[in-house]
Amino acid sequence: MQNIRSVFIALAGITVFAAMALFTVSLTLAVGGILTVLMAARAISLRMKPAPVHAKAKTNSQREMRIWNDGRGTIIDL
Repeated sequence: MQNIRSVFIALAGITVFAAMALFTVSLTLAVGGILTVLMAARAISLRMKPAPVHAKAKTNSQREMRIWNDGRGTIIDL
């Protein structure tokens, strides 16, 4: 009788250990998947932002009208 009880306790321990290991692996995969999706979304959103346009000042004798589009609207420099 004690032999059957020992086998049952050993099988229960192995089952609990396997369930904990499976839970840990699945939780790790879930967190990794969420982080991968967030990193991909951040990379895509950063790529969609237009680069800022920097204008250099010219002297008054060389000034001319310039027109350009910075992605947010047309800019006319008189």
